[in-house]
Amino acid sequence: MLQIYNTLARAKQAFKPINPNQVRMYVCGMTVYDYCHLGHARMMMVFDVVQRWLRASGYDVTYVRNITDIDDKIMQRASENGETIRALTDRFISAMHEDTDALGIERPDYEPRATEYVPQMLEIIEQLEHNQLAYQARDGDVNFAVRGFDGYGKLSGKSLDDLRAGERVAVTDVKRDPLDFVLWKSAKPTDPADTQWPSKWGVGRPGWHIECSAMSKALLGEHFDIHGGGADLQFPHHENEIAQSEGAMKCGHDDAHEHVFVNYWMHNGFVRVDNEKMSKSLGNFFTIRDVLKEFDAEVIRFFILRAHYRSPLNYSNEHLNDAKAALTRLYTALKDFQLTDAVAVDWSSEYGVAFKAAMDDDFNSAIAVSVLFELATQVNKTQDIALAGQLKALAGVLGIVQRDPKLFLQGDAADDVALIEQLIEQRTAAKAAKDYAAADAVRAQLTAMNVVIEDKAGGVVEWRRV
Repeated sequence: MLQIYNTLARAKQAFKPINPNQVRMYVCGMTVYDYCHLGHARMMMVFDVVQRWLRASGYDVTYVRNITDIDDKIMQRASENGETIRALTDRFISAMHEDTDALGIERPDYEPRATEYVPQMLEIIEQLEHNQLAYQARDGDVNFAVRGFDGYGKLSGKSLDDLRAGERVAVTDVKRDPLDFVLWKSAKPTDPADTQWPSKWGVGRPGWHIECSAMSKALLGEHFDIHGGGADLQFPHHENEIAQSEGAMKCGHDDAHEHVFVNYWMHNGFVRVDNEKMSKSLGNFFTIRDVLKEFDAEVIRFFILRAHYRSPLNYSNEHLNDAKAALTRLYTALKDFQLTDAVAVDWSSEYGVAFKAAMDDDFNSAIAVSVLFELATQVNKTQDIALAGQLKALAGVLGIVQRDPKLFLQGDAADDVALIEQLIEQRTAAKAAKDYAAADAVRAQLTAMNVVIEDKAGGVVEWRRV
């Protein structure tokens, strides 16, 4: 049975969907004002693998990953560029899709934009006001009254007193409590027209937290199975989502998951550079498209999959080169087989059972990948086409090792293939003439081109890039 580490419970729990054989999952997506970096790629990759495994396990999945297309950073960047909010966000949504498509990240079933759900946000805010959990402050903003919601802090494990002790915001006559957070931001005279919506509290725009409560409710209902995102969203974003959604629904008592907002909360670990989280604010990030200039997209995907999703992932060229070498081993095991037809996974086989056990243990792709290497070893030993088919089928569940092995090993780009093959012919001729010095010189030239050659029986020479 599938076990999921539930941040809310701080433990692995058996997964029991609300509706049999159906899973509804919401993941907090991108704020689109710049190119996605590798930390963003990991988040989207993690939940791509989650939805893939849920579908492979026979569930009917509805996967929603939102887009934040209105916030302070977006407004600032659009102003700096002298363009509209829509022009900016459209451009970076398109760039995000290019990057995620390259990495084999399947698009979610729904990808709602925050600006398309403002009426639904206003409905929730009005319900919160009716439930005495929202109030309009003197500055025109509508805030959530944190101390009115008894369950605040249950996701992060933070008590209100601890939060209040660490709160640096001075008490003012605007907020009732420094911990209160904004639901609706009153428009300022300098705000552009495309960032303003009418409401009963005056013209303004939504706060960040309210958008996910509205979009998840609209597309998945008031109660759904899985909510995911990066570990940095656990507090305050996801904590605030719970408060808003359960506060509006007047629920929150966990009677076998019957009245809570979400049953299972999942959070992936950070990508780290020099022991610090990769982030735009720290300036230590590498965009997906920049990394793609140096490394094959599947190598990047494999690099992410080799670590358990909750563990830190240390980024470096050395680690990516190691991932490339490891992925090469899997493709090398398949290079002598013609696997043109799709092969179904044999889940009753030794390797199918081990792979499933790994993925059912909180989506442990790291152990699942180790099963692939065990299987590759057997393929190399036995040259059994059935085992080769299982290797490709199991790897396909993770979205890897689906290309023609020759194309991966020799490179998809054919710009220097003719030269490489010409050099190999020269070496073969030199060896036939017993001019071993010339043959060695050609090998050295190929090595300098990052090409490895292997002499096979019958005078066949195989080559691959390193």
